[in-house]
This record gives sequence, structure tokens and C-alpha cells, in this order.
Amino acid sequence: MLILRITRKIFVSIIFIFTLAGLLWSEEKTKELDKLFAPWDKTTSPGAALAIIKDGEIIYKRGYGMAKLEDDLVMTPSKVFDIGSVSKQFTAACVAILALEGKLSLDDDVRQYIPELPTYERPITLRHLIHHTSGLRDYNALLSLAGFRPDSDCPTVEEALEIICCQKRLNHPPGEEYSYTNTGYFLLGQIVERVSGKSLNQFAQERIFQPLGMKSTFFQDNHHQVIKNRASGYAPEGESFRLEMSNWDEVGDGNVYTTVEDLYLWDQAFYNYKLGRELMDMLHTQGKLNNGQTIDYAFGLIIGTYRGLRTVSHSGSWAGFRASLIRFPDEKFSIICLANLSTFNPSAISYKIADIYLADKFKEDIKKEKPLEIKAFPLSEKELLEKCGNYKEIKFGLWLVLSLEKEKLKAQIGRQELLLTPVSQNTFQTWLGESLISLEFSCDEKGQIKAQLAGLGREKYVFLKAAPLPSLTPQALKEYEGFYQSDELLAAIYEIRLDKENKLKIKFRNAPQEALKAMAPDEFAVDGMNFSFLRAKNKKITGLALSVGRAANIMFRKIERR
Repeated sequence: MLILRITRKIFVSIIFIFTLAGLLWSEEKTKELDKLFAPWDKTTSPGAALAIIKDGEIIYKRGYGMAKLEDDLVMTPSKVFDIGSVSKQFTAACVAILALEGKLSLDDDVRQYIPELPTYERPITLRHLIHHTSGLRDYNALLSLAGFRPDSDCPTVEEALEIICCQKRLNHPPGEEYSYTNTGYFLLGQIVERVSGKSLNQFAQERIFQPLGMKSTFFQDNHHQVIKNRASGYAPEGESFRLEMSNWDEVGDGNVYTTVEDLYLWDQAFYNYKLGRELMDMLHTQGKLNNGQTIDYAFGLIIGTYRGLRTVSHSGSWAGFRASLIRFPDEKFSIICLANLSTFNPSAISYKIADIYLADKFKEDIKKEKPLEIKAFPLSEKELLEKCGNYKEIKFGLWLVLSLEKEKLKAQIGRQELLLTPVSQNTFQTWLGESLISLEFSCDEKGQIKAQLAGLGREKYVFLKAAPLPSLTPQALKEYEGFYQSDELLAAIYEIRLDKENKLKIKFRNAPQEALKAMAPDEFAVDGMNFSFLRAKNKKITGLALSVGRAANIMFRKIERR
């Protein structure tokens, strides 16, 4: 009897010790979490809502900062956010449901459902739209170039369709490349509506949101709608913040409003199969290019790895909202982070949270991945200067400007500046956070110098060195003046004029205030916009081609205007 009592006491003591250790471990993690969000966790800042899921349960949820600065409303996990492109997985799920029911095929020509689209050299299929391999230009970029502003204008669905149908060219042939574009998912939303006879929101409510109990989730297709518990979106302005909301009603590519608590229910559907296993498995199907290469983009989901562990994720960014949903399926662990500040990076924060919770699961040592000092390879000033100059990206015409600074190459891409250290004769590197940026030079048989940039995002960028820039006198610059009209931008007209300081500037509603900067013969750039002026055989300028991110070679013709 005495032995039994002693055994019981030992057993109880062991349970107490393990429980106490678990509580201390959990408290330690909570402190680490709260430290990550500390810069925003105050009454004067927008913030974020967080939910952490393990083995089917929310093990931690909390709001940080403010949901509405103007009303002193504190952030909570029940606040409703615009989740931007995280919405795409719901549109993809709607299309997948219709495909499984035999109401459409993923290999159907898109024009079967949207016949007003132009006929291109090769057909675009629904599968191309799902995996971002269609080559279609991004309609958000097109609307912006046509003069629409997301914070003040309300382009109709009809106007969005019209500008998509105005496009005479693609960024690339269908299936040849992966290039992210919101146009594909907007069109998928339209296809769901035309096939089902219901709005995308109604279809998603009946087939996804209501069956899962997602009571605060919907596609917002009417910006006048009153949304209970909605957080406001913000952007920094000086020492304070300004409201940053969108009036656009287009759905499919975005515009799902939801909470971290509702997204938990969606996350669990990938384990409990409440919507059917066949559907959830289908959503993980990755795309393939024409050459057979498998890409990491599935049905609105990105299939990847982090420190050796499998991940399924997507992020979102629209107006003053930012969103991230990252799932580690093998660990049954997920992180949902929604923010109402344009400068907040929920994906970066979420991976730091994974570092806290999954450190003992990682197959790659965290310490090994931390930035190491880059050892410089000795290059002469002459060798460095040979690599300086302007380089044009082969797809979208982005410019890389290389100059010499303190025995290193200073690289400028748009507003991003990097100082690159030579590590070999033709390779330069630097760290940007925990990302290793690498720039590698090569030369083809014709003497064309090429620079390949890796580490900025998921794609590699190839740049070609431009011809030396000629001296441009005010008289030479005057040749570029005039009016330029594009049928691909709803007949938008850009005026290009020399100002009092003899600098070329664009006059248009959304035009940047800065002057055009000459990059190469007949090539100019400003704020991510790249202008290539076109000449006839008599050398007179007849038009221009405009390229921005996700929309290449939009054609303008030079016109007379009284």
C-alpha cells in the first residue's frame, strides 16, 4: 500500500513537472511572438491579427495594434480583412468544383466561355489561367496605365473586361513561361459566374464558405457594402498614417474579406476533407510548362519548402492590406497573419514564427542559413568599370543600372539599391536580409554582355547590356515631344513635353512627377515605366512601346492633336 502511494506521488510529480515545463515553454514562445509584433502593438499604429494552428487546434491567436485608428478600435482576431491574392485559392476551388462535376474542363479554350477575348496565335486554356502560364497582361497594371486609381476610382467589371479584350499581344505564348498575372483569376471568376449562373460570391458561399461555417467570409463585389468588424487599411504618411482603401469591385483575383478565425476553418478542410478529398487533392496539383517542367504554382497555392519542410502558401497585397497563409502539412502546423498596413510583411513574420515553433523539426540548420561574410575577389578598377552601364531585362524591359562604388558594383533596379561584392571574375553577391543576391555576367559569341540576377523573389532575371548612351541636347530631346495614343489602354493619350529645365515629362492622370531618364538610344525610364520609342524608315518617331511589371510592349502611336 505504501509503495502504491509513493508510486502515485512520483507519477503526479512527473505530470506536474512536465505540465510546468510545457507552460514555461509556451510562455517563452508567447514572449518571442509578441516581441516580433512589438513595433506595431500600440494605440497609434495599425497592426495585425494572428492565428497559429497545430494538430487541428488554434494554439495561439491575438490582435496587435489598432483595427481603426480614427475610432480607437483595438485589433482582435475577429476583425475582417481584405486578403488580396490569398483569395485566388477560393476562386480556384470554385473552378475545380465545376470541373469535378463535369460542367467545364480545365483544358477548354477560355474563349468558349468568354468569346469576346481576342483570338491569339495559340489558344489559352483554363489550366493556363490557373497556373499563371497564359501570357495575359495584368489587368490591374493596364487599368492603372489607362488612368484608373485604386484609391479613388471605381472601374466596373465591364471596363475591366473591355481593357483585357483590347490587348492585341501577350507577354509570352501560352504555356511557355510562368508569369504571375491577376487577369487569369479575374477571368476565372467570370467563368464561374457564366457557367453556374450565379455570382462568384453566391457560388462560393453555397459550396465553400457556408459548408465550412465561415460566417465572416465573402467575395466583396460591391464596395458600398457595409462590413461589420472590418479593419481599415492604412499606409504611412510622414510620422502618421493615411487611409488606404480600394473602391474596385472586381473579384476572382482578390477581394475576399475574411478573418483569421474563418481561415482556420478553411485550413482544416485540407485535413478533415469536409469539402471532399478529391477537391482538396486537386488544389495541390502543380502546373506544367510546354517543355514538361513542373512549376510550384498549383490552384491558387504555392507548393514549396522552408528549411527542408514542405509548405503550401500564398500571400496577398492590396491597398493598405497584407495577408499570408502558410501551411506545413507534414507537421499539421499553419500560420495565418493578416495586417492592415501597406508596409507590413506578414510572410516574413510568419516564417520567423515558424523558426520559433518548428526549430526542432527543421532538416536544415537555421544557423547555417544566416548571412555569412562575403569574401571579395580582387578585381581592378578597369575590370569593374567594364561591367558598369545600363542593362535591360529581356521580358518586361526593367532597367538595371550598374556603377562603381568603393571597389564594388552599385546596382539600382527601380527604387532598390544594392552594393555587390565580386566573388569571382564574373560573379557578384550581397545579402538582402537572409536572401543571397547574385549577379552573374556572361558574353555570347556576338559579344553581347548578359547579366543574370537571382535572389530577388522567386524568378531569375536576365539583362542585356545596352548600347552606350549618346549625348542628348535639348534639340534632340524635343524630337520625342508629342501626343501618343494606345488602343490597348482604352484610347488613353499620353503627352510628352520638355519642361523649363529641358527635361522630358509625361502628362497623364497617373503619370509620375519625375522626368524621363535616358537609358539607351530611344530608350527612357521612370518609376518602373519603360518607354521604347519607335521610328519609321525615314528615322521619324512614329510611336512607342511601354512596358511595366506584368505588362510588356503596350503599343502607342504618335498622333496630331490640336
